[in-house]
Amino acid sequence: QLTGREIEVLRRVAAGKSNKIIAGELAISEETVKAHMKSILPKLDATDRTHAVTIALKRGILDL
Repeated sequence: QLTGREIEVLRRVAAGKSNKIIAGELAISEETVKAHMKSILPKLDATDRTHAVTIALKRGILDL
């Protein structure tokens, strides 16, 4: 249910990168990164970034 871009953002969050770094790597604004995270959290029923990564790993959306 996550878009490809949301998965790209979440993968970088899982790597411990800040919104600023993620924005630079994906050539998007920090605000866009924040918007993606705002969209990701309810889709995964997560409370924060770390929780979203944990859920994505458990569901096989991300792998280590």
